[in-house]
Amino acid sequence: MTNRIIHLDMDAFYASVEQLDNPALRGRPVIVGGSLERGVVSACSYEARPFGVRSAMPMRRAVRLCPEAVVLPVRMARYREVSRQVFGIFARYTDRIEPLSVDEAFLDVAGCERLFGPAAEIAARIRREVRDELGLAISAGVAPNKFLAKLASESAKPDGLLEIAPGQVDAFLLPLPVERIWGVGAKAAEQLHRLGCRSVADLRRLPEAQLVRLFGVWGGRLYRLARGEDDRQVEVDQPAKSFGAEETFAADLTGREVLQRQLLAQAEKVATRLRRQGLEGRVVTLKVRYGDFETVTRQLTLAEPTANGLLLYRAGLELLARTEAGSRPVRLLGLSAGELEPAAQGQATLFPDERNRKLANLDRSLDRLAERFGNRPVRRASLIQNGHGEGED
Repeated sequence: MTNRIIHLDMDAFYASVEQLDNPALRGRPVIVGGSLERGVVSACSYEARPFGVRSAMPMRRAVRLCPEAVVLPVRMARYREVSRQVFGIFARYTDRIEPLSVDEAFLDVAGCERLFGPAAEIAARIRREVRDELGLAISAGVAPNKFLAKLASESAKPDGLLEIAPGQVDAFLLPLPVERIWGVGAKAAEQLHRLGCRSVADLRRLPEAQLVRLFGVWGGRLYRLARGEDDRQVEVDQPAKSFGAEETFAADLTGREVLQRQLLAQAEKVATRLRRQGLEGRVVTLKVRYGDFETVTRQLTLAEPTANGLLLYRAGLELLARTEAGSRPVRLLGLSAGELEPAAQGQATLFPDERNRKLANLDRSLDRLAERFGNRPVRRASLIQNGHGEGED
């Protein structure tokens, strides 16, 4: 077992880019996110964190905690531009790069040592180049596998580098709280605490069979992670696992009918994206966030995969009926299609009746119009009449 995996994570990326572009913001608390009324924090500078501000926190609460913070909107186009430059630096050292987001990636540098030195030296060079060329800080973790490399980079933040040598795994891992292990959320942590497991060292005392009884298949994975074992490879050029659309509303929605219209618009959007990629989805997932921030998901597996908006919408309606949406105010609604596979060449098995054959023909006609005249030149009357006009996305 040798160190060949590097986990790289930009520090407070969105906020750091804002401070880079506006030097007057350096050293000041910066919060990047949505509107004060409805938004959540996308990122915050390290100067805002002592006040208790964290990502995913409601913006209203974040501003109450840190009233002197500079609040800025998300500029995703700019962050993607910088991200491309950062990943360009990664690519100087290896082509085995697994992006996790615009500001985070795993690198497998096995075989690169002859050119650039050991993994820790490569990580140090990348950090220097990101700072010298882009003026931004990035933290790095170096370890024998992905699990340990990510833990190392988290421990190195902000603006640090930590290497976990194979002989140092236990010394690093055993004192950590169980919450640091991937997949251990609040509920799993509560169960483990009841068993007297607060640290990874405590967790190691539980037999694998007991963890499997408690958590199913994931219990076996938990057993191995507690020993620093992770055999996942760095995955390059991963295909999209799902396509989705979601919206956070300016005001909570309460009527079932208005939610259904939103769902129809999202189903059409997802279907269009699937068809553009020549894919179909078999699993439909609905996400609902209520006004009190409680979030639920519901999932349905279709008999046949599809890229048709009406079929996705019907599945979404079935899932919506399995929630309290409509009787409880809804803050966010989202629909996605997963378990993607290439679209069938012929439509006979997917559209066995005349109505579904016509739906497929309609989809192709709409796609040709979109290619010629731009996105969404033709809309369903129910969407146009109810506020989903051109330009809303």
